[in-house]
Amino acid sequence: MAKRFKKTGTGKIKRQGAGRGHLFTGKSRKQKRRRKAGGLVSAADEKRLATHF
Repeated sequence: MAKRFKKTGTGKIKRQGAGRGHLFTGKSRKQKRRRKAGGLVSAADEKRLATHF
């Protein structure tokens, strides 16, 4: 889990954005730029993942 998720200072769980591995030629510049940003795990998934931290 440490490979894919990190815990923030406030206790929330961060995740990476999906779709950044390959096939970049078929994606627009805007799509590639937006996929750089990660996000926070949803509340429902956070409860499930909390046992791993």
